[in-house]
Amino acid sequence: MSLYAAPAPPQTKLGRYRQLAPRAALHVSPLVLGGGTVGDKWSVFGAGATDKKSSFALLDAYFDAGGNFIDTANNYQDGSSEAFIGEWMQERNIRDQVVVATKYTSSIKRGDPSIKLHPNYVGNNLKSMRLSLDQSMKNLRTDYIDIFFVHFWDLHTSVEELMDGLHQLVLAGKVLYLGISDSPAWFVVKANEYAKWNGKTPFVVYQAAYSVLQRDIEREILPMCRHEGIALTFWNVLAGGHIRSDEEEETRRKTGEKGRTMFGPWERNETEKKMCNALGIVAEKVGAKHITAVAIAYVMHKAPYVFPIVGARKAEHLQANIEALSISLSDENVKFIDDVLPFDQGFPSNFFGQYGSGMYPFILTSSATFDPQPLLAPIAHEK
Repeated sequence: MSLYAAPAPPQTKLGRYRQLAPRAALHVSPLVLGGGTVGDKWSVFGAGATDKKSSFALLDAYFDAGGNFIDTANNYQDGSSEAFIGEWMQERNIRDQVVVATKYTSSIKRGDPSIKLHPNYVGNNLKSMRLSLDQSMKNLRTDYIDIFFVHFWDLHTSVEELMDGLHQLVLAGKVLYLGISDSPAWFVVKANEYAKWNGKTPFVVYQAAYSVLQRDIEREILPMCRHEGIALTFWNVLAGGHIRSDEEEETRRKTGEKGRTMFGPWERNETEKKMCNALGIVAEKVGAKHITAVAIAYVMHKAPYVFPIVGARKAEHLQANIEALSISLSDENVKFIDDVLPFDQGFPSNFFGQYGSGMYPFILTSSATFDPQPLLAPIAHEK
């Protein structure tokens, strides 16, 4: 036997690891397990919630399949998400095998009757940052966080305060990498330029809502991340559970299982049904069993360094999501899905073109012939 013999093939394609970002050589599974439904505090609000036993079973299924990338936040399930994940890692003694991302900005004391004054438990300010990180590390039973996200820009904290404070956490060894979520593209670029020219730690990953039904980030955020070499983790990839077949919806209606109601009705509207029918057509063409897997594969074909967050509550849901890693969509497949619903890139993209499209502005092409240089392509899925 060779000392450097190749390891056994991974059990699933979750065990085929990818570099997170050009400036982050951390290697992670191609699908992220979302912690939003891990925990038991949000069921009363119509959101997905899972008790400890079921949460541990899901975490075990993900880890046993080769998954090593878990995303949570200080406020998910009012702290029980972090607490369950931390207890699970500690019981199995696997903390260092797992890449844990968590977030701050929302309150860690929501609904706590012992707290009279709440203003500095929220926001991007330094006090909120410190209180939140300390609580997250306690919940997760760890002395460091792999990726610490700004959950969203609070519209008030300056770039200087934010990046100086985050950099101190990196210097202290409490945080390894920085990410930002749900914030304007211009703010992220401004923050990273400040970090670059002042010896601070930049953001290496951006988290956004993105799906076949919600393509807003294609206007500014997606091109920004491609240009700047920032990775993307996507939430809401399955549109809050609204990517489902007619048959599945009818089954849910009959059994009473239904779905999430935190942000609206659990049943699909006509626009969602139209998209699901289109995904069914593509699924048949590429030999996929689940339209959810096609929806996940779609977002993975949009840029390199893309990591969809899957929010499964059951092991069978997770297995259905893993199928996405075996789906290769052609340019025609992607365009077919793109064309199902109208989407306006907006000005100036719909006038001059957009970065990454392979186009030159018409004013340039009226003067000369150009051969465009292709951008880095997404990782191709193997059959």
